[in-house]
Amino acid sequence: MNFTRWSARLPGTQRRAAARTELTASPDRRGESSVPAARAERPTDESPSVPAVDDLRVREVLDRVPSLVALVHGPDHRIAYVNDAYTTAFGVRPLGERAREALPELDTLGLFPLLDQVQRSGKPRTVKSRKAPDGRSYTFTCTPVAQGDGKGGSDGRGVLVFATDVTDHAEAAERLRASERRQRETAVTLQRSLLPQELEEPDDLRIAATYHPGGTEAAVGGDWYDVITLGGGRTALVIGDVMGRGVRAAAVMGQLRTAVRAYARLDLPPHEVLQLLDGLAAEIDANQIATCAYAIHDPNEGKLVYSSAGHLPILVRDENGTVLRADEPTGPPLGTGGWMHASGSIPLAPGSTAVLYTDGLVERRDADLDEGIAALERALAGATGTPQVVCDRLVRSAGVTPDHDDDVAVLVLQHPARTGADGELFRNAALELLGGVEAAPRARAFASGVLTSWRFPADLHDLGVLATSELVANSLQHGTPPMRLRLRRTDRRLIIEVTDGDDHLPRRRRAEPGDESGRGIAIVATIASNWGCRRTPGGGKAVWCEFALPCTQTT
Repeated sequence: MNFTRWSARLPGTQRRAAARTELTASPDRRGESSVPAARAERPTDESPSVPAVDDLRVREVLDRVPSLVALVHGPDHRIAYVNDAYTTAFGVRPLGERAREALPELDTLGLFPLLDQVQRSGKPRTVKSRKAPDGRSYTFTCTPVAQGDGKGGSDGRGVLVFATDVTDHAEAAERLRASERRQRETAVTLQRSLLPQELEEPDDLRIAATYHPGGTEAAVGGDWYDVITLGGGRTALVIGDVMGRGVRAAAVMGQLRTAVRAYARLDLPPHEVLQLLDGLAAEIDANQIATCAYAIHDPNEGKLVYSSAGHLPILVRDENGTVLRADEPTGPPLGTGGWMHASGSIPLAPGSTAVLYTDGLVERRDADLDEGIAALERALAGATGTPQVVCDRLVRSAGVTPDHDDDVAVLVLQHPARTGADGELFRNAALELLGGVEAAPRARAFASGVLTSWRFPADLHDLGVLATSELVANSLQHGTPPMRLRLRRTDRRLIIEVTDGDDHLPRRRRAEPGDESGRGIAIVATIASNWGCRRTPGGGKAVWCEFALPCTQTT
Protein backbone atom coordinates (compact mmCIF):
# COMPACT_ATOMS: atom_id res chain seq x y z
CA MET A 1 0.00 0.00 0.00
CA ASN A 2 1.25 3.50 -0.87
CA PHE A 3 1.41 5.45 2.41
CA THR A 4 2.92 8.53 0.76
CA ARG A 5 -0.60 9.49 -0.40
CA TRP A 6 -1.86 9.63 3.24
CA SER A 7 -0.80 12.25 5.75
CA ALA A 8 -2.24 12.96 9.20
CA ARG A 9 -3.44 16.51 9.61
CA LEU A 10 -1.44 17.16 12.69
CA PRO A 11 -1.09 20.80 13.87
CA GLY A 12 2.24 22.41 13.00
CA THR A 13 3.43 19.83 10.45
CA GLN A 14 3.43 22.24 7.51
CA ARG A 15 4.96 25.02 9.59
CA ARG A 16 7.88 22.87 10.70
CA ALA A 17 8.44 21.57 7.14
CA ALA A 18 8.43 25.14 5.78
CA ALA A 19 10.87 26.22 8.46
CA ARG A 20 13.26 23.44 7.50
CA THR A 21 13.01 24.38 3.81
CA GLU A 22 13.75 28.02 4.56
CA LEU A 23 16.78 27.12 6.65
CA THR A 24 18.12 24.90 3.88
CA ALA A 25 17.61 27.51 1.14
CA SER A 26 18.90 30.54 3.09
CA PRO A 27 22.48 31.59 2.33
CA ASP A 28 24.98 32.34 5.04
CA ARG A 29 24.21 35.91 6.04
CA ARG A 30 27.03 36.50 8.46
CA GLY A 31 28.10 40.08 8.18
CA GLU A 32 24.57 41.30 7.40
CA SER A 33 23.79 41.25 11.09
CA SER A 34 25.52 43.05 13.93
CA VAL A 35 25.26 39.86 16.00
CA PRO A 36 27.17 36.86 14.64
CA ALA A 37 25.07 33.82 14.02
CA ALA A 38 25.86 30.65 15.86
CA ARG A 39 28.04 28.30 13.84
CA ALA A 40 26.17 25.22 12.72
CA GLU A 41 27.99 21.94 13.12
CA ARG A 42 28.00 20.18 9.80
CA PRO A 43 28.43 16.46 9.59
CA THR A 44 31.69 15.27 8.14
CA ASP A 45 32.05 12.48 5.65
CA GLU A 46 32.90 10.13 8.49
CA SER A 47 29.83 11.10 10.58
CA PRO A 48 26.90 8.68 10.37
CA SER A 49 23.89 10.21 8.68
CA VAL A 50 20.81 10.74 10.87
CA PRO A 51 17.58 10.56 8.90
CA ALA A 52 15.03 13.30 9.43
CA VAL A 53 11.49 12.39 10.52
CA ASP A 54 10.24 13.21 7.05
CA ASP A 55 12.62 10.63 5.59
CA LEU A 56 11.22 7.76 7.69
CA ARG A 57 8.83 5.31 6.07
CA VAL A 58 5.46 5.63 7.78
CA ARG A 59 4.60 1.98 7.38
CA GLU A 60 7.83 0.82 8.98
CA VAL A 61 7.11 3.04 11.98
CA LEU A 62 3.50 1.92 12.37
CA ASP A 63 4.41 -1.74 11.91
CA ARG A 64 6.79 -1.59 14.85
CA VAL A 65 4.91 0.50 17.42
CA PRO A 66 3.47 -1.62 20.29
CA SER A 67 0.15 0.20 20.14
CA LEU A 68 -2.70 -1.05 17.94
CA VAL A 69 -3.10 0.92 14.73
CA ALA A 70 -5.77 0.65 12.06
CA LEU A 71 -6.56 2.94 9.14
CA VAL A 72 -10.00 3.07 7.55
CA HIS A 73 -11.22 5.31 4.75
CA GLY A 74 -14.35 6.31 2.96
CA PRO A 75 -17.91 6.76 4.29
CA ASP A 76 -18.26 3.01 4.94
CA HIS A 77 -14.87 2.81 6.71
CA ARG A 78 -13.08 0.29 4.55
CA ILE A 79 -9.89 -1.17 5.98
CA ALA A 80 -6.76 0.40 4.53
CA TYR A 81 -4.20 -0.88 7.04
CA VAL A 82 -3.74 -2.70 10.33
CA ASN A 83 -0.36 -3.03 12.03
CA ASP A 84 1.25 -6.14 13.49
CA ALA A 85 0.19 -5.29 17.07
CA TYR A 86 -3.45 -5.07 15.96
CA THR A 87 -3.18 -8.42 14.14
CA THR A 88 -1.61 -10.02 17.20
CA ALA A 89 -4.45 -8.81 19.40
CA PHE A 90 -7.44 -9.53 17.15
CA GLY A 91 -6.19 -11.63 14.25
CA VAL A 92 -5.66 -11.00 10.54
CA ARG A 93 -8.04 -8.47 9.03
CA PRO A 94 -8.70 -8.35 5.23
CA LEU A 95 -7.85 -5.07 3.54
CA GLY A 96 -10.54 -3.31 1.54
CA GLU A 97 -13.42 -4.81 3.52
CA ARG A 98 -15.98 -2.72 5.39
CA ALA A 99 -14.82 -2.27 8.96
CA ARG A 100 -18.26 -2.93 10.40
CA GLU A 101 -18.05 -6.55 9.21
CA ALA A 102 -14.27 -7.05 9.25
CA LEU A 103 -13.51 -5.31 12.56
CA PRO A 104 -16.23 -6.64 14.90
CA GLU A 105 -14.17 -5.69 17.93
CA LEU A 106 -14.67 -1.99 17.12
CA ASP A 107 -18.41 -2.58 16.89
CA THR A 108 -18.38 -4.32 20.27
CA LEU A 109 -16.58 -1.32 21.74
CA GLY A 110 -19.12 1.08 20.20
CA LEU A 111 -16.52 2.99 18.16
CA PHE A 112 -18.34 3.26 14.83
CA PRO A 113 -20.44 6.29 15.85
CA LEU A 114 -17.18 7.89 16.93
CA LEU A 115 -15.58 7.13 13.54
CA ASP A 116 -18.53 8.75 11.80
CA GLN A 117 -18.25 11.82 14.01
CA VAL A 118 -14.51 12.18 13.44
CA GLN A 119 -14.95 11.81 9.69
CA ARG A 120 -17.71 14.45 9.57
CA SER A 121 -16.11 16.99 11.91
CA GLY A 122 -12.49 16.52 10.93
CA LYS A 123 -11.55 16.67 14.63
CA PRO A 124 -9.85 13.93 16.66
CA ARG A 125 -11.71 12.20 19.48
CA THR A 126 -10.54 9.98 22.33
CA VAL A 127 -12.35 7.43 24.48
CA LYS A 128 -10.66 6.20 27.63
CA SER A 129 -10.19 2.68 28.97
CA ARG A 130 -12.62 0.44 27.16
CA LYS A 131 -12.32 -3.29 27.61
CA ALA A 132 -11.94 -5.17 24.32
CA PRO A 133 -13.03 -8.76 23.55
CA ASP A 134 -9.46 -9.96 24.18
CA GLY A 135 -9.86 -8.94 27.84
CA ARG A 136 -7.42 -6.06 27.59
CA SER A 137 -8.33 -2.41 28.15
CA TYR A 138 -7.44 0.24 25.58
CA THR A 139 -7.67 3.97 25.21
CA PHE A 140 -8.68 4.76 21.61
CA THR A 141 -7.74 7.93 19.76
CA CYS A 142 -9.39 8.45 16.37
CA THR A 143 -7.65 11.02 14.16
CA PRO A 144 -8.91 12.27 10.78
CA VAL A 145 -6.52 11.84 7.84
CA ALA A 146 -6.82 13.05 4.25
CA GLN A 147 -5.92 11.21 1.04
CA GLY A 148 -4.01 13.95 -0.75
CA ASP A 149 -2.69 14.61 -4.25
CA GLY A 150 0.62 15.91 -2.95
CA LYS A 151 -0.45 19.55 -3.44
CA GLY A 152 -2.51 20.02 -0.32
CA GLY A 153 -5.78 19.02 -1.88
CA SER A 154 -7.83 16.07 -0.71
CA ASP A 155 -10.01 13.66 -2.55
CA GLY A 156 -11.00 11.44 0.37
CA ARG A 157 -11.18 11.15 4.13
CA GLY A 158 -10.00 8.43 6.46
CA VAL A 159 -9.66 7.80 10.18
CA LEU A 160 -6.54 6.58 11.92
CA VAL A 161 -7.45 4.45 14.93
CA PHE A 162 -4.72 4.40 17.56
CA ALA A 163 -5.26 2.15 20.61
CA THR A 164 -2.96 2.21 23.65
CA ASP A 165 -3.01 -0.74 26.04
CA VAL A 166 -3.96 0.64 29.48
CA THR A 167 -4.85 -2.68 31.09
CA ASP A 168 -2.43 -2.26 33.96
CA HIS A 169 -3.75 1.23 34.69
CA ALA A 170 -7.36 0.08 34.37
CA GLU A 171 -6.78 -2.85 36.71
CA ALA A 172 -5.02 -0.62 39.21
CA ALA A 173 -7.90 1.85 39.04
CA GLU A 174 -10.41 -0.97 39.51
CA ARG A 175 -8.48 -2.26 42.51
CA LEU A 176 -8.54 1.24 43.95
CA ARG A 177 -12.28 1.54 43.34
CA ALA A 178 -12.85 -1.89 44.89
CA SER A 179 -10.82 -0.83 47.91
CA GLU A 180 -12.86 2.36 48.21
CA ARG A 181 -16.07 0.36 47.95
CA ARG A 182 -14.91 -1.98 50.69
CA GLN A 183 -13.93 0.95 52.89
CA ARG A 184 -17.28 2.59 52.28
CA GLU A 185 -19.17 -0.63 53.04
CA THR A 186 -17.15 -1.01 56.23
CA ALA A 187 -17.81 2.60 57.23
CA VAL A 188 -21.54 2.31 56.48
CA THR A 189 -21.81 -0.99 58.36
CA LEU A 190 -19.98 0.46 61.35
CA GLN A 191 -22.02 3.64 61.19
CA ARG A 192 -25.35 1.83 61.11
CA SER A 193 -24.31 -0.58 63.87
CA LEU A 194 -23.48 2.35 66.14
CA LEU A 195 -26.78 4.13 65.53
CA PRO A 196 -29.82 3.15 67.61
CA GLN A 197 -31.26 -0.08 66.22
CA GLU A 198 -34.62 0.87 67.74
CA LEU A 199 -35.56 4.30 69.04
CA GLU A 200 -36.73 4.56 72.60
CA GLU A 201 -40.43 5.48 72.76
CA PRO A 202 -41.26 8.20 75.30
CA ASP A 203 -44.80 8.35 76.66
CA ASP A 204 -45.48 11.88 75.46
CA LEU A 205 -43.65 12.00 72.13
CA ARG A 206 -43.87 10.28 68.79
CA ILE A 207 -40.48 10.00 67.13
CA ALA A 208 -38.96 8.88 63.82
CA ALA A 209 -35.43 9.11 62.46
CA THR A 210 -33.53 8.27 59.30
CA TYR A 211 -29.92 8.02 58.17
CA HIS A 212 -28.74 8.18 54.53
CA PRO A 213 -25.02 7.51 53.86
CA GLY A 214 -23.33 9.51 51.13
CA GLY A 215 -22.76 8.00 47.71
CA THR A 216 -18.96 7.62 48.06
CA GLU A 217 -16.55 6.46 50.73
CA ALA A 218 -15.55 10.06 51.34
CA ALA A 219 -19.19 10.99 51.97
CA VAL A 220 -19.72 8.48 54.79
CA GLY A 221 -19.15 10.50 57.90
CA GLY A 222 -20.04 10.49 61.59
CA ASP A 223 -23.66 11.66 61.65
CA TRP A 224 -25.69 10.29 64.53
CA TYR A 225 -28.92 10.75 66.48
CA ASP A 226 -30.32 9.35 69.70
CA VAL A 227 -33.39 9.36 71.93
CA ILE A 228 -32.85 8.85 75.67
CA THR A 229 -35.68 8.55 78.20
CA LEU A 230 -34.52 10.23 81.39
CA GLY A 231 -37.34 9.14 83.70
CA GLY A 232 -39.99 11.28 85.29
CA GLY A 233 -41.53 11.81 81.85
CA ARG A 234 -38.51 13.70 80.47
CA THR A 235 -36.73 12.81 77.21
CA ALA A 236 -33.31 13.77 75.82
CA LEU A 237 -32.91 14.17 72.06
CA VAL A 238 -29.50 14.27 70.39
CA ILE A 239 -28.20 14.98 66.89
CA GLY A 240 -24.51 15.21 65.99
CA ASP A 241 -22.00 15.21 63.16
CA VAL A 242 -18.31 14.27 63.32
CA MET A 243 -16.46 16.38 60.76
CA GLY A 244 -14.20 13.60 59.48
CA ARG A 245 -15.10 10.90 56.97
CA GLY A 246 -14.91 7.15 56.71
CA VAL A 247 -14.29 4.48 59.32
CA ARG A 248 -12.40 6.79 61.69
CA ALA A 249 -15.27 9.29 61.81
CA ALA A 250 -17.78 6.51 62.45
CA ALA A 251 -15.63 5.17 65.30
CA VAL A 252 -15.36 8.62 66.89
CA MET A 253 -19.11 9.03 66.49
CA GLY A 254 -19.71 5.77 68.36
CA GLN A 255 -17.59 6.92 71.29
CA LEU A 256 -19.34 10.28 71.47
CA ARG A 257 -22.79 8.70 71.29
CA THR A 258 -21.92 6.32 74.14
CA ALA A 259 -20.60 9.22 76.20
CA VAL A 260 -23.76 11.26 75.59
CA ARG A 261 -25.91 8.41 76.88
CA ALA A 262 -23.76 8.13 80.00
CA TYR A 263 -23.83 11.88 80.69
CA ALA A 264 -27.58 11.99 80.02
CA ARG A 265 -28.16 9.56 82.91
CA LEU A 266 -26.82 12.24 85.23
CA ASP A 267 -29.90 14.29 84.20
CA LEU A 268 -27.82 17.45 83.80
CA PRO A 269 -28.91 20.61 81.95
CA PRO A 270 -28.09 20.48 78.20
CA HIS A 271 -25.18 22.94 78.39
CA GLU A 272 -23.49 20.91 81.15
CA VAL A 273 -23.77 17.74 79.07
CA LEU A 274 -22.09 19.48 76.13
CA GLN A 275 -19.42 20.89 78.43
CA LEU A 276 -18.50 17.38 79.54
CA LEU A 277 -18.67 16.09 75.97
CA ASP A 278 -16.38 18.89 74.75
CA GLY A 279 -13.54 17.76 76.99
CA LEU A 280 -14.02 14.13 76.06
CA ALA A 281 -14.02 14.87 72.31
CA ALA A 282 -10.59 16.49 72.59
CA GLU A 283 -9.28 13.39 74.39
CA ILE A 284 -10.71 10.98 71.81
CA ASP A 285 -9.05 12.68 68.83
CA ALA A 286 -7.61 16.18 68.95
CA ASN A 287 -7.63 16.37 65.15
CA GLN A 288 -11.36 15.77 64.73
CA ILE A 289 -14.17 17.99 65.87
CA ALA A 290 -17.90 17.42 65.96
CA THR A 291 -21.07 19.45 66.12
CA CYS A 292 -23.91 18.44 68.42
CA ALA A 293 -27.31 19.63 69.59
CA TYR A 294 -28.69 18.24 72.86
CA ALA A 295 -32.28 18.97 73.90
CA ILE A 296 -34.54 17.92 76.78
CA HIS A 297 -38.32 17.73 76.59
CA ASP A 298 -40.40 17.96 79.77
CA PRO A 299 -44.11 17.50 79.02
CA ASN A 300 -45.04 19.71 81.98
CA GLU A 301 -43.08 22.69 80.66
CA GLY A 302 -44.29 22.75 77.03
CA LYS A 303 -40.87 23.55 75.58
CA LEU A 304 -37.55 22.13 74.44
CA VAL A 305 -34.56 23.18 76.52
CA TYR A 306 -31.46 22.80 74.35
CA SER A 307 -27.80 23.60 73.88
CA SER A 308 -25.82 23.56 70.65
CA ALA A 309 -22.14 23.02 69.96
CA GLY A 310 -21.79 24.50 66.49
CA HIS A 311 -24.82 22.61 65.19
CA LEU A 312 -27.61 23.77 62.91
CA PRO A 313 -30.71 25.30 64.55
CA ILE A 314 -33.65 23.16 65.66
CA LEU A 315 -36.87 23.86 63.74
CA VAL A 316 -40.33 23.65 65.36
CA ARG A 317 -43.66 23.72 63.51
CA ASP A 318 -46.61 24.63 65.74
CA GLU A 319 -50.14 23.30 65.29
CA ASN A 320 -50.98 26.27 63.00
CA GLY A 321 -48.14 25.52 60.57
CA THR A 322 -45.85 28.35 61.69
CA VAL A 323 -42.18 27.32 61.78
CA LEU A 324 -39.86 28.69 64.45
CA ARG A 325 -36.08 28.53 64.30
CA ALA A 326 -34.19 28.04 67.56
CA ASP A 327 -32.09 31.06 68.44
CA GLU A 328 -28.72 31.26 70.09
CA PRO A 329 -26.97 30.26 72.29
CA THR A 330 -24.67 28.28 70.05
CA GLY A 331 -21.14 27.47 71.13
CA PRO A 332 -18.22 26.20 69.02
CA PRO A 333 -17.99 22.54 67.95
CA LEU A 334 -17.00 19.82 70.38
CA GLY A 335 -13.28 19.28 70.77
CA THR A 336 -12.28 22.95 70.46
CA GLY A 337 -12.25 23.58 74.24
CA GLY A 338 -12.15 26.84 76.17
CA TRP A 339 -15.82 27.75 75.80
CA MET A 340 -18.69 27.86 78.28
CA HIS A 341 -21.83 26.52 76.63
CA ALA A 342 -25.28 27.84 77.52
CA SER A 343 -28.84 26.54 77.31
CA GLY A 344 -31.82 28.09 75.56
CA SER A 345 -35.42 27.04 74.95
CA ILE A 346 -38.00 26.92 72.18
CA PRO A 347 -41.76 26.28 72.62
CA LEU A 348 -43.04 22.77 71.93
CA ALA A 349 -46.72 22.84 72.75
CA PRO A 350 -49.13 19.96 72.09
CA GLY A 351 -49.64 19.62 68.34
CA SER A 352 -46.08 20.75 67.52
CA THR A 353 -43.42 19.01 65.42
CA ALA A 354 -39.67 19.53 65.88
CA VAL A 355 -36.84 18.60 63.50
CA LEU A 356 -33.18 18.03 64.33
CA TYR A 357 -30.90 17.41 61.32
CA THR A 358 -27.32 17.42 60.05
CA ASP A 359 -25.83 19.69 57.39
CA GLY A 360 -26.08 17.07 54.63
CA LEU A 361 -29.81 17.80 54.48
CA VAL A 362 -29.49 21.53 53.78
CA GLU A 363 -25.94 22.31 52.62
CA ARG A 364 -25.19 22.48 48.89
CA ARG A 365 -22.01 23.51 47.10
CA ASP A 366 -23.81 26.00 44.86
CA ALA A 367 -26.05 27.64 47.48
CA ASP A 368 -25.77 29.49 50.77
CA LEU A 369 -26.44 27.45 53.92
CA ASP A 370 -29.17 29.84 55.05
CA GLU A 371 -30.99 29.19 51.78
CA GLY A 372 -30.96 25.47 52.53
CA ILE A 373 -32.35 26.03 56.04
CA ALA A 374 -35.03 28.36 54.67
CA ALA A 375 -36.03 25.70 52.11
CA LEU A 376 -36.27 23.16 54.93
CA GLU A 377 -38.51 25.55 56.88
CA ARG A 378 -40.85 25.85 53.91
CA ALA A 379 -40.95 22.07 53.50
CA LEU A 380 -41.67 21.60 57.22
CA ALA A 381 -44.48 24.17 57.14
CA GLY A 382 -46.37 21.98 54.67
CA ALA A 383 -45.40 18.60 56.11
CA THR A 384 -48.16 16.83 58.01
CA GLY A 385 -48.76 13.25 59.08
CA THR A 386 -46.82 10.88 61.29
CA PRO A 387 -43.20 11.60 62.21
CA GLN A 388 -42.03 9.00 59.67
CA VAL A 389 -44.09 10.61 56.92
CA VAL A 390 -42.70 14.04 57.81
CA CYS A 391 -39.17 12.63 57.90
CA ASP A 392 -39.51 11.09 54.43
CA ARG A 393 -41.03 14.26 52.98
CA LEU A 394 -38.21 16.43 54.26
CA VAL A 395 -35.58 14.11 52.81
CA ARG A 396 -37.33 14.06 49.43
CA SER A 397 -37.81 17.82 49.37
CA ALA A 398 -34.08 18.29 49.98
CA GLY A 399 -33.27 16.15 46.92
CA VAL A 400 -31.30 13.52 48.82
CA THR A 401 -30.42 10.64 46.45
CA PRO A 402 -28.27 7.50 46.79
CA ASP A 403 -25.30 9.36 45.23
CA HIS A 404 -25.64 12.36 47.57
CA ASP A 405 -22.26 13.90 48.37
CA ASP A 406 -22.74 13.90 52.16
CA ASP A 407 -24.45 11.71 54.69
CA VAL A 408 -27.73 12.85 56.22
CA ALA A 409 -29.34 12.26 59.63
CA VAL A 410 -32.81 13.53 60.50
CA LEU A 411 -34.74 13.22 63.79
CA VAL A 412 -38.42 14.22 63.85
CA LEU A 413 -40.49 14.39 67.04
CA GLN A 414 -44.12 15.29 67.63
CA HIS A 415 -45.87 16.31 70.83
CA PRO A 416 -49.39 15.20 69.95
CA ALA A 417 -52.44 17.10 71.16
CA ARG A 418 -54.46 14.50 73.06
CA THR A 419 -58.22 14.81 73.31
CA GLY A 420 -61.19 12.58 74.13
CA ALA A 421 -60.45 9.12 75.49
CA ASP A 422 -56.76 9.51 74.67
CA GLY A 423 -56.65 12.68 76.74
CA GLU A 424 -58.08 10.82 79.74
CA LEU A 425 -54.96 8.69 79.82
CA PHE A 426 -52.68 11.75 80.17
CA ARG A 427 -53.54 13.72 83.31
CA ASN A 428 -51.74 16.14 85.64
CA ALA A 429 -52.38 17.33 89.18
CA ALA A 430 -50.26 19.62 91.39
CA LEU A 431 -50.28 20.91 94.96
CA GLU A 432 -48.23 23.71 96.51
CA LEU A 433 -46.81 22.44 99.83
CA LEU A 434 -47.36 25.30 102.26
CA GLY A 435 -46.96 25.34 106.03
CA GLY A 436 -44.96 23.05 108.27
CA VAL A 437 -45.56 19.49 109.35
CA GLU A 438 -49.23 19.69 108.33
CA ALA A 439 -48.08 19.69 104.68
CA ALA A 440 -47.42 15.95 104.86
CA PRO A 441 -51.00 14.83 105.71
CA ARG A 442 -52.36 17.33 103.16
CA ALA A 443 -50.12 15.84 100.50
CA ARG A 444 -51.26 12.29 101.37
CA ALA A 445 -54.91 13.27 101.23
CA PHE A 446 -54.39 15.08 97.91
CA ALA A 447 -52.61 12.10 96.36
CA SER A 448 -55.28 9.68 97.61
CA GLY A 449 -58.06 11.76 96.09
CA VAL A 450 -56.31 12.19 92.75
CA LEU A 451 -55.43 8.51 92.40
CA THR A 452 -58.97 7.53 93.29
CA SER A 453 -60.36 9.89 90.63
CA TRP A 454 -57.98 8.35 88.12
CA ARG A 455 -59.49 4.98 89.03
CA PHE A 456 -56.26 3.25 89.93
CA PRO A 457 -56.54 -0.21 91.53
CA ALA A 458 -56.24 -0.37 95.30
CA ASP A 459 -52.68 -1.74 95.41
CA LEU A 460 -51.32 0.90 93.02
CA HIS A 461 -53.31 3.57 94.88
CA ASP A 462 -51.72 2.62 98.19
CA LEU A 463 -48.20 2.47 96.72
CA GLY A 464 -48.68 5.90 95.18
CA VAL A 465 -49.83 7.42 98.48
CA LEU A 466 -46.89 5.82 100.32
CA ALA A 467 -44.36 7.12 97.79
CA THR A 468 -45.93 10.59 97.99
CA SER A 469 -45.65 10.54 101.78
CA GLU A 470 -41.97 9.55 101.74
CA LEU A 471 -40.94 12.09 99.06
CA VAL A 472 -42.78 14.94 100.81
CA ALA A 473 -41.33 13.98 104.19
CA ASN A 474 -37.83 13.94 102.67
CA SER A 475 -38.38 17.40 101.19
CA LEU A 476 -39.80 18.82 104.42
CA GLN A 477 -36.82 17.53 106.40
CA HIS A 478 -33.97 18.32 104.03
CA GLY A 479 -35.33 20.89 101.57
CA THR A 480 -36.37 24.52 101.62
CA PRO A 481 -39.43 26.35 100.23
CA PRO A 482 -40.95 26.68 97.74
CA MET A 483 -42.14 23.07 97.68
CA ARG A 484 -44.49 21.47 95.20
CA LEU A 485 -46.06 18.05 94.66
CA ARG A 486 -46.94 16.97 91.11
CA LEU A 487 -48.69 13.81 90.03
CA ARG A 488 -48.82 12.79 86.40
CA ARG A 489 -50.21 9.81 84.61
CA THR A 490 -49.58 8.66 81.05
CA ASP A 491 -50.87 5.65 79.19
CA ARG A 492 -47.95 3.64 80.62
CA ARG A 493 -46.98 4.95 84.04
CA LEU A 494 -47.75 7.02 87.15
CA ILE A 495 -45.14 9.70 87.97
CA ILE A 496 -44.82 11.39 91.35
CA GLU A 497 -42.47 14.35 91.71
CA VAL A 498 -41.63 16.73 94.57
CA THR A 499 -39.59 19.91 94.03
CA ASP A 500 -38.05 22.26 96.59
CA GLY A 501 -35.55 25.11 96.76
CA ASP A 502 -32.53 23.19 98.08
CA ASP A 503 -30.08 21.86 95.48
CA HIS A 504 -28.63 19.05 97.64
CA LEU A 505 -29.47 15.82 95.85
CA PRO A 506 -30.55 12.86 98.00
CA ARG A 507 -28.93 9.50 97.61
CA ARG A 508 -29.98 6.04 98.60
CA ARG A 509 -28.13 4.71 101.64
CA ARG A 510 -28.40 1.92 104.17
CA ALA A 511 -29.85 3.11 107.47
CA GLU A 512 -28.54 1.60 110.68
CA PRO A 513 -31.06 0.16 113.18
CA GLY A 514 -30.68 3.16 115.48
CA ASP A 515 -30.95 5.83 112.76
CA GLU A 516 -34.05 8.01 112.84
CA SER A 517 -33.77 8.92 109.14
CA GLY A 518 -32.36 7.64 105.88
CA ARG A 519 -35.12 5.18 105.04
CA GLY A 520 -37.43 7.30 102.89
CA ILE A 521 -35.51 7.11 99.60
CA ALA A 522 -34.76 3.42 100.22
CA ILE A 523 -38.48 2.74 100.61
CA VAL A 524 -39.29 4.67 97.43
CA ALA A 525 -36.56 2.85 95.47
CA THR A 526 -37.94 -0.48 96.67
CA ILE A 527 -41.61 0.01 95.83
CA ALA A 528 -41.29 2.09 92.63
CA SER A 529 -40.35 0.93 89.13
CA ASN A 530 -37.76 3.71 88.90
CA TRP A 531 -36.68 6.81 90.77
CA GLY A 532 -34.24 9.69 90.36
CA CYS A 533 -33.38 13.29 91.15
CA ARG A 534 -32.01 16.32 89.36
CA ARG A 535 -31.22 19.95 89.90
CA THR A 536 -33.76 22.41 88.53
CA PRO A 537 -32.98 25.64 86.62
CA GLY A 538 -32.53 28.61 88.92
CA GLY A 539 -31.63 26.43 91.92
CA GLY A 540 -33.39 23.69 93.78
CA LYS A 541 -34.04 20.06 92.96
CA ALA A 542 -36.71 17.60 91.87
CA VAL A 543 -37.03 14.09 93.28
CA TRP A 544 -39.31 11.70 91.39
CA CYS A 545 -40.43 8.12 91.14
CA GLU A 546 -42.63 6.22 88.70
CA PHE A 547 -44.82 3.14 88.68
CA ALA A 548 -45.53 1.07 85.59
CA LEU A 549 -49.28 0.73 85.00
CA PRO A 550 -50.86 -2.68 84.48
CA CYS A 551 -52.13 -3.39 80.98
CA THR A 552 -55.73 -2.84 82.03
CA GLN A 553 -54.86 0.75 82.91
CA THR A 554 -53.46 1.57 79.48
CA THR A 555 -56.55 0.62 77.48
